[in-house]
Amino acid sequence: MAYKVGMVSLGCPKNQMDAELMLGRLRDAGIELTAESGLADVVIVNTCGFIEDAKKESIENILEFAQLKKEGQIQKIIVTGCMAERYKEELVKELPECDAVLGLGANGDIVGTVEAVLRGEQIARFPDKSGWSLDGRRLQTTPEFFAYLRIADGCSNCCTYCAIPLIRGPLRSRAMDAVVREAEALAANGVKELTLVAQDTTLYGADWDGQSHLAELLERLCGIDGLQWIRLLYCYPEHIDDRLLKVMASQPKIVKYMDIPIQHVNGKVLAAMNRPGDAATLRKQIRHIREMVPGIVLRTTVMTGFPGEGKKEFAELCEFIKEMRFERLGCFAFSPEEGTAAVKLPDPVEEKEKLRRRDIIMQEQSLVADRYNRSRVGKTLTVLVESYDRYAECWFGRSEADAPDIDCKVFFPAKRGEVRPGDFVRVRVTGVLDWDLTGELEPAE
Repeated sequence: MAYKVGMVSLGCPKNQMDAELMLGRLRDAGIELTAESGLADVVIVNTCGFIEDAKKESIENILEFAQLKKEGQIQKIIVTGCMAERYKEELVKELPECDAVLGLGANGDIVGTVEAVLRGEQIARFPDKSGWSLDGRRLQTTPEFFAYLRIADGCSNCCTYCAIPLIRGPLRSRAMDAVVREAEALAANGVKELTLVAQDTTLYGADWDGQSHLAELLERLCGIDGLQWIRLLYCYPEHIDDRLLKVMASQPKIVKYMDIPIQHVNGKVLAAMNRPGDAATLRKQIRHIREMVPGIVLRTTVMTGFPGEGKKEFAELCEFIKEMRFERLGCFAFSPEEGTAAVKLPDPVEEKEKLRRRDIIMQEQSLVADRYNRSRVGKTLTVLVESYDRYAECWFGRSEADAPDIDCKVFFPAKRGEVRPGDFVRVRVTGVLDWDLTGELEPAE
């Protein structure tokens, strides 16, 4: 029987890595895959279950495919990912339209599950999540010149607001040789930019001997031919050491960019989050990072409305952001997640006030980002070309200061055939367009 399988993967790059491994298994089994999920016989919804908005998006996608199933456009629905792992039998009961619900530990059985649901079986499997191998042949879903590289899964930090340890389990680092082999294979297939991801990349290898091995891994990755940019996401400030910073500063392939999710700066709020430090320690660490890696671009994430965040604590967060001038910043309102310690904390903040504070933070950050962008006018940047925007009638790409999917773009005109996706070009910045930059292509040397 010939059939097609489609997949919709939601959430973060770590979840996307699970999707690529499952797609790789399906491809290797000779199953036809389609990017048009609405035209597939079997649709896999790889869900996110991190916060309330992500769960709503996952459910909305499942219900949309349930309607297509009812209309006869698709035959079967398989649900995988974090929400399936988190809610297990509850999801099976509440969404009977689904033909299979798989916990993370059952991802490796995706081929057998597809075959089983096509035979008319109903599947609900939730084995030990540690049985899901982080290694294997993957089907790259990003453009051929860029890829994510997962170096670990799970988290042992146990922040009180976060459900990831409940969903993914404790930190589980991949063997360094396996990570390097995968990076070599990606580079051989044309990947030029590699973005390292984990729940906390700075703790890579700490589950082996209590020490971070991220700097050592980076040194090995820098030796791979073909790779030109290596980028770090999700670096917890308390785990950033001088060895890592020295490697970043000395290795030209490592872009001078670091994502550091601080969440808050008030000591009382951070303690309630089960995170160390306060404004003084964070200020010292951030200044130290900038001294060790001159010109580094820092991205952070902060949270508003955590229980116990009063006007004074919020004001301290606002002042810190104004002072530190993070080049990139995201903010989200606290989402009480069942099963986490934070839902039991006293002094909750009203939902409307959480959102109001979030908007204030992002308004302030827009001013910081605008000042930073205007400081770049007249400078020439190296840009990785991503695609052509037919509406704006120009090309766009990203500089070292911009991570894929979350940061800004650089737009520039070019003649037909002058550039192509995956090229590194030099662009002189001439203007600012909201959060993005515009510029002119400089002649190749």
